[in-house]
Amino acid sequence: VHKKQDIDLFAEQLATLKQGDYVIHSEHGLGEYLGLESLDVGGSKTDYLVILYKGNDKIYVPVYKMNLIQKHADSEATLKPDSLRTNKFETLKAKARNSVKKLAFDLLKLQAERQSSPAFSFSAPDHEFKEFELAFPFEETPDQIQAINDVVDSMQKSSPMDHLVCGDVGFGKTEVAMRAAYKAVLDKKQVAVLVPTTVLAMQHYNSFCKRFSNFPVNIEIVSRFKTAKQVKEVVEKLEQGKVDILIGTHKLLSEKIKYNDLGLVIVDEEQRFGVSHKEKLKLLKNSVDFLTLTATPIPRTLQLAFIGIRDLTLIRTAPPRRQSIKTYLIKEDDKTIQTAIRKELNRGGQVFIIHNKVSDIEQYTSYIRELVPESKIVYAHGQLSEKELESRMQAFYSGAYQILIATTIIESGIDIPNANTIIVDKADMFGLSQLHQLRGRIGRSDRKAYAYFVVPKNKMLSTVAEKRLKALHTYSEMGAGFNIANCDLEIRGAGDILGASQSGHIEAIGLELYMELLKEAIYELKGEKQIIKKDIEVTTPYPSYIPNHYITDSSDRLKYYKKLSNCSDIDHLEDMREELQDIFGLIPQELNNLLTLLEVRVNLQHCGLKSIQVAGRTIILNFEKSFQETNEDLRNKVVEVFIS
Repeated sequence: VHKKQDIDLFAEQLATLKQGDYVIHSEHGLGEYLGLESLDVGGSKTDYLVILYKGNDKIYVPVYKMNLIQKHADSEATLKPDSLRTNKFETLKAKARNSVKKLAFDLLKLQAERQSSPAFSFSAPDHEFKEFELAFPFEETPDQIQAINDVVDSMQKSSPMDHLVCGDVGFGKTEVAMRAAYKAVLDKKQVAVLVPTTVLAMQHYNSFCKRFSNFPVNIEIVSRFKTAKQVKEVVEKLEQGKVDILIGTHKLLSEKIKYNDLGLVIVDEEQRFGVSHKEKLKLLKNSVDFLTLTATPIPRTLQLAFIGIRDLTLIRTAPPRRQSIKTYLIKEDDKTIQTAIRKELNRGGQVFIIHNKVSDIEQYTSYIRELVPESKIVYAHGQLSEKELESRMQAFYSGAYQILIATTIIESGIDIPNANTIIVDKADMFGLSQLHQLRGRIGRSDRKAYAYFVVPKNKMLSTVAEKRLKALHTYSEMGAGFNIANCDLEIRGAGDILGASQSGHIEAIGLELYMELLKEAIYELKGEKQIIKKDIEVTTPYPSYIPNHYITDSSDRLKYYKKLSNCSDIDHLEDMREELQDIFGLIPQELNNLLTLLEVRVNLQHCGLKSIQVAGRTIILNFEKSFQETNEDLRNKVVEVFIS
C-alpha cells in the first residue's frame, strides 16, 4: 500500500541547514544553529544539535528529538534569537492555536462537501489502456509510475478526485496527464485541459496529438489563434460529444462552452490562474475529477495536501540524461552578458532573454544586438497579433533565430531542447515560483544549462527580492520546485493562502509547527482528540546515533535524523529502516540503538510518560502529573510491560 508519508518536506528542508542559520524549536522558539556535536552522557555517545538563544544560553537537542526542530526559511541578520527566560514563544503559540481553529473548521467543511457529492467512478485499466501505456516511447521513472498509479486509483473512487502531481519542469507530468485523459476517454467521458497561456495551449495540443496519433481520440484546441468561426465549430462538436479532449486557456470556463459529458479536468500550473477562474474551478470540483499539475505548488495547495484534503504525488526523479541547471546571480554588466550569450552560441545552442517590459523591448533588443552583432535575434510579447506571435515563436523553435527576447509569455511550458541558456533581466522584479518556472525552460536535453539572473548594479535590492534570489541559488538542483514552494510559503508568509489573518502566525512559529497545530485542531473537531506526548525524554547507556562512516554527508545525516524522529508509527519506522539499509548498507549497532529508542518512544507516546531512564537493570518511569491522577490503570499496565 502506498503511504502518503513518504514525502518528508521538512526533512528535505533541514538538509540544507548550515551553521549560523536560524531554527525554530517547538518549545523554545527561534534560535541560531551552531552545528552538531557528539557528547558523552553517562558513558554513552550521542549526537546533539546545539542551538544558541539570547544571552548566550544554549540548548542541546538529542537527535532523536529532531522532530521538534524546523529550519526558519529566512537566515537574515535581522532575526534575533528568543530568550529562554521568558514565555514569549508560548504566547505566540497560543495565539496561533486559536486562529487555527477557524481554519480547521473551514477545511473540514470543504472536505465534507466534496465527499458527500458523488462523482463518476472510472473503471479499472483494461487491455486498451495497457496498449496506450506500451506506446510510451521512454522508460518511466519510478516516481512517474507511482504518480500514474495514484491518479488512476483515485479516479476509480466514487468521490470526486482532487489530485496534485508536483514534479519539476520536464519531469514527465504531461505523460501522467495523458494517461488519466485516456482512462477518461475509454470510459466515454470528456476531458478539459486547462492551461495558463495560449503558447502553452499550442504546445500541449501538439504533444497530445502526437502521443494519441495511433489512438481513436478526438483532440481540439480553443485559443486566440483560431477564428471565431473555427471556435464555434469546436464548441458545437463538443456539445454533441464529438470532441474527447479539449485544450485551452481559461476560455474553457466560459458559459458559452457546454460539455456533453465532462469527466476529468486537468489543470496545468494552477497558480497562474486568477481568483475568479479559481472560483469557477471550485464549482466544478464538487462533481468532476480534478488533476492538477505543477512544478512549484502554490502554498495553499501545499497546505491542503499536507493535511490530506488533497492527494499529493511528487515526481522527484529526473528523467535520465537531465542535468541540473547552473544558476548565477549577476550585476548588470555588458561584458558578462556578452560572454554568457557567446558561450551558448559557440556550442550551437539558442538563448532565451527575458525582458518583461513591452514599452522598451525594442530598445533592449538593439542593446543585445550591439553586444552580439553576429547573431540572429527575434523578440516577442503578448501585444503582438496572434499570427505574428505564433510565427515568431515557431521560427525560433525551428532554429531560424538564435536569440529570443521575450516577456514572461514564455514562462510556462515552452519546450525548446536546443535553448540551454536563459538570461533574466531585472530578476529582482519577479516572484519566486515565476523565476523557477523561467529557469525550467532550459536544461531539457542532456546539455549543461545555464541561468543568469541579472540585477541592476546601482539599485538596492529589497529584502524580499534578496531572499527570493538566495532561495533560487540554494535550490538550483533538479527537483527543487518543492523546496521553493516551501520557501515561498515562508517568505511571503501565508497571507494569500488563508487570508492575512494566518500569515503572521506562520512567520512567528514556522510552517511545520503551524501544520502540527492545524492537524491537532482538525482532530479535535472530528472528536479524535488524543493525548500524544511526542517528546518523551529517553536516557539510556547505549550509544545511539548515525555514525559518520555510515552516512558520510553531513546534510544527509541531518535529513535522516529528522525523517526518523518524525516517524509517528512503527510501520513508518520500519520503512525507514529498510530505506537506510537499501541505500547505505547494513545498519550499524549505534543506529540500531537509535531505532530501538525511537520505537520505544512511538509505542509509549499515548501513555502520558514524561521520561524514561535506563541505568543498568533499573528503569525509571516518570509520568505527567495530570495523567497520573486520572489513569492509574494505564500506568500500572505500562509498568507491567517493562517488568515483563
